[in-house]
Amino acid sequence: MPKQHLLSAFIICLSLLSAKSSATDFEITPLIGQMSSSDLEQNTGNNSLSLSSGTNIGLGIAWQDTPTGQGQVLINFVNHDFTSDVNQEKQSLDILYTHFNGIAQFRQQNYLTTLSIGLGGAYFKSDYDEELYGSATIAIGTQYKINDNFSFVTELRGYATLVDPDDTLFCQAEQCHAKFESSVFMEANISVGISYKF
Repeated sequence: MPKQHLLSAFIICLSLLSAKSSATDFEITPLIGQMSSSDLEQNTGNNSLSLSSGTNIGLGIAWQDTPTGQGQVLINFVNHDFTSDVNQEKQSLDILYTHFNGIAQFRQQNYLTTLSIGLGGAYFKSDYDEELYGSATIAIGTQYKINDNFSFVTELRGYATLVDPDDTLFCQAEQCHAKFESSVFMEANISVGISYKF
C-alpha cells in the first residue's frame, strides 16, 4: 500500500476531527478481520476469476454527536490476489477504503448494538495500474463495555463500489488479466477490535 495514500487518508481524518473539536467524546477503534469479495471475470470469455479472501486492517475514529449517535471516519485496507488465466501467475489487488459514517447506537446496560451507513471512496491498486472510485458502506456491530474507556467490538460490514468494467486496472500493455464482472464491486467483512474512548 503506498505510504502517501495512507498519509493522505490520515490527514483527512485529522481535518474532520479538528472540525468536530467541540464533541464530548472521541473513540479510536483498531480493527482486524477477514474480507471476501465478488469475483472478477476473464478478459476473454465469461468465466469467473475468484479473488482470495484477505485479512483487513482498519481504523475507526469516531465522535459522539448525540446520546445515541456518532460520526466516524473509517479507514480499511485489504489485499486480495487471483490467478491469471493468461499466464497462470498470481496477480495482486490492494484496496484502501475511506468512508465517513453515521452510527446509530442502541444501548442495553454494558452492551451496545450499532448500525452504520457511510459514503466515501475506494482506492484500487493492481500490479499494473491504480484507480479511485466512489463507494458506500453499511454495517451492523456490537460493543461490549469492558470498563469506562475500553470496549470489545465486533462488526459485520458490506461495501459497494462503483467501478468501470472497461478500466485497464488489470492490463499490462495490450494484455489484460481480468476485468470487473459488473459496474458494482461488492465486499463483505467481519472484524473484531478494541475501542478506546477518551
